[in-house]
Amino acid sequence: MRVTTAAAGVGTLTALALLVAGCSSSPDSAAPGGDAAGACEPSGGAVELTFTTWIPGIEEVVDVWNAANPDIQVTVQTGPNGNGGTYQNFFNQLRAGNAPDLGQIEYDALPNFRVQDGLTDLGACEEVMAAQDLFVDWTWDQVSFGEEGHAYAVPQDAGPMALFYRQDLFEANGIPVPTTWAEYAAAAEQVRAAGGYITNFSQSDVNQFAGLVWQAGGTWFANDGEEWSVDLAGPESTQVAEYWQDLVDRDLVSSVPPWTSEWDNAYNTGAAWTWVSAVWGANSIASGAPDTAGAWAVAPMPQWEAGDAVAGNWGGSSTAVFRGTEHPYEAAKFALWLNTSDEALTLLNQGANLYPATTAGADLPALADGVEFYGGQAIYDVFAEASTQVPAGFTWGPTMTQVYADVSDGFKGAVSGRGTLLEALEAAQESTVSTLRSQSIPVAG
Repeated sequence: MRVTTAAAGVGTLTALALLVAGCSSSPDSAAPGGDAAGACEPSGGAVELTFTTWIPGIEEVVDVWNAANPDIQVTVQTGPNGNGGTYQNFFNQLRAGNAPDLGQIEYDALPNFRVQDGLTDLGACEEVMAAQDLFVDWTWDQVSFGEEGHAYAVPQDAGPMALFYRQDLFEANGIPVPTTWAEYAAAAEQVRAAGGYITNFSQSDVNQFAGLVWQAGGTWFANDGEEWSVDLAGPESTQVAEYWQDLVDRDLVSSVPPWTSEWDNAYNTGAAWTWVSAVWGANSIASGAPDTAGAWAVAPMPQWEAGDAVAGNWGGSSTAVFRGTEHPYEAAKFALWLNTSDEALTLLNQGANLYPATTAGADLPALADGVEFYGGQAIYDVFAEASTQVPAGFTWGPTMTQVYADVSDGFKGAVSGRGTLLEALEAAQESTVSTLRSQSIPVAG
């Protein structure tokens, strides 16, 4: 699902990290791998589980499980999205010792829960480890933190990125659809000359920028099992920042705040011609720009080098089993069914537009047909290919809400002529290191 950095959620994870630190039982809570996997055995009787999520229509999916599994019944608790309040509730519940058995956690939030020892390591659950090959490799990397034999959640959905573009406007103005970032910049000049903007540079939803860095082969964090490394302004991040800074400086991209009526209007009126976004963006455009039905198409992301085939990711969630559950085996069994069975994946896609993290999920019949809004194009074929092209190894840090807030503040200044995008990343680098140290999380350097 789409990851947002809504103002209501800013600071939530950062503030609560200290709150929960006192309940960590791991001797090395800085390490994303943490202690070894515990036991994962059947409970030997009827089991009742609780599952907290914000997926629309999830009750219908869970009803299917409950009907087929009378001895493992799941009660759904729904709430706001993660940073909208659910993560805060999770941390409070962990501190009080009454967390649900399972919960939805976005990939970028998992490290925060891991350093606070809030997750059950499912590495001892044979069914979980046997299912690893069912998932696109980079999604498994997100829940295992790259460690063999560990799994701190089950991948749920993904947000592979591609290029949404106004096919009618590109064709009418004789502008080739860009396949490289150099071509994209050249097209931006032509689009501007035609009276539009090639896209909108997001000041506040930093996850998109992170997805661009991901595509470029960068990562913002690393952990060697003892301490964290922070690299928000590394070579790949610098490359992406300087590229977009050039477009901003030349007034070739707009800077409308995302997820606003003004943003929707720009796409609905043809003021903005493209959007490099995740698979869930298909529904965002369709709902926000209804007057443009039939005019859009989807192509692969522009590449840094001609002939390459690399994609970024923006969003995605997992189903985690919380520390303290009395039924890790049954919780893991439900999490696997929810995120691997054709029945559950089809219902999740139809009801909530989730794009599966499994390799087989790309072949769901629900994703095979052409989409009317996109001129009948089978757009999910593009995203199925993109999902296999996302590099593994991108690592999130344990204070991502703070990172997003600080980077966003800097980006807002940069698009207004106060500083640059790179300077915003450099400033966030310093504040992130300071935040980690203030929470007694070991930092390299």
